Amino acid sequence: MKPNMLLFSCVALLLVTACGKKEKAFDATGTFEATEVTVSAKSTGELLAFNVTEGQEIDQGVVVGNIDAYQLKLQRQQLESTKDQLKANKKQLNATRGATNSKQLDLEKQVASIRQQIANAQRERQRYSELVNDGAVPRKQLDDINYQIKVLEKQLAATQDQIRSNNASLKEQSQGITAQMEGIDAQQVGIEVQKAQLDDQIANTDIKAPITGSVLEKYVEAGEFVNVGKPLFKMADTQNMFIRAYVTSAQLKDIKVGQAVKVFADFGDKQKKAYDGTITWISSRSEFTPKTIVTDDERADLVYAVKIAVKNDGFIKIGMYGEVKF
Repeated sequence: MKPNMLLFSCVALLLVTACGKKEKAFDATGTFEATEVTVSAKSTGELLAFNVTEGQEIDQGVVVGNIDAYQLKLQRQQLESTKDQLKANKKQLNATRGATNSKQLDLEKQVASIRQQIANAQRERQRYSELVNDGAVPRKQLDDINYQIKVLEKQLAATQDQIRSNNASLKEQSQGITAQMEGIDAQQVGIEVQKAQLDDQIANTDIKAPITGSVLEKYVEAGEFVNVGKPLFKMADTQNMFIRAYVTSAQLKDIKVGQAVKVFADFGDKQKKAYDGTITWISSRSEFTPKTIVTDDERADLVYAVKIAVKNDGFIKIGMYGEVKF
């Protein structure tokens, strides 16, 4: 072989070898995705207001619409009225119990007073007995005192009988009042539970954004009648996105959850933008390579899906093609 031909062959071989060892610009490819949430109606009724437009950015917790809650509010007012009536009934029962106790107390005071009068009369009788024996006063006065004592003793016995009778009646009445008050307490607890349920239902008539993100689709308009569970709109967390890429089994040994990687968003015409990403999930099951996915080893039939979280600066869109460099 001529020297020139030999030199040309060596140069060509070196070029082929160098090209074969050229490092790829990426290790895996995939598409960008976002956490999507479909917001459904939690109440049934007319959609009075619905301030949602596709592409709108909404913060978490913002009220974007209202479902008619008029009937629910009327039911709550009725429960409040019933609660007030129960409070009045309970107050009346307490008053009845207090009046009965007061009457019984008055009788006990009468017993004490009669006993005191009997004691006074007995002392007078003793004094008059001595005077009668001495002839200082007529016996009639002593007889009058004895008669007075007998009358007081009969009054005492009658009052004590009344107290005993009232005690039995009072015990029965008190048990009845206690039972009624326990029933009222139970009704009040039930009303509080019903109020809590209505409050929850009324709160559910407010349509709120469950996450901070962008509205993808809108399914209804204000004025429509909606039922519980009817989809109202779909939104996605477009600030915290991720790319779903695929790796071969040979690449698994080089990656792990929590690993920092470099992600490139492909805008077409060879325009790319780099982002910092973090591997958040690696599938534990292999699957056949999707037709639209390019892997490091194009001969690989089975691949593993991985998710890589990316903080979006507003340029990444759902479904956009991307590349990953580990």
